[in-house]
Amino acid sequence: MASRFLLLCSLFLLAATAAYGDRQWEPISTRDPLVREMAEFAVYAYHPGLKLVSVLKAEREIVPGHNYRLRLTAKDSKVRGAPPKKYVADVYENGQHNFTLRSFTPIP
Repeated sequence: MASRFLLLCSLFLLAATAAYGDRQWEPISTRDPLVREMAEFAVYAYHPGLKLVSVLKAEREIVPGHNYRLRLTAKDSKVRGAPPKKYVADVYENGQHNFTLRSFTPIP
């Protein structure tokens, strides 16, 4: 009985590893409307005074849902003539169009 349980656990782990074990970031289009929407969400969630300027690079990692890594530029909307700065935003999308900002990091 115990060996049957161990066999079932092993098969489950093998299937889970096959499905999610070799996760890789894949490039996606920066023109995708979902990417633009997530970038605007990330900028606003990080700081409502920032305004998205552009999405420079977008990548997706398939997990239960999707992780997105967006390299973008944003500027302070309250300072006239403020230069855009670069950031990397990590956003999780749960498969039902709900976003969670995981990180938002300035790039020097």
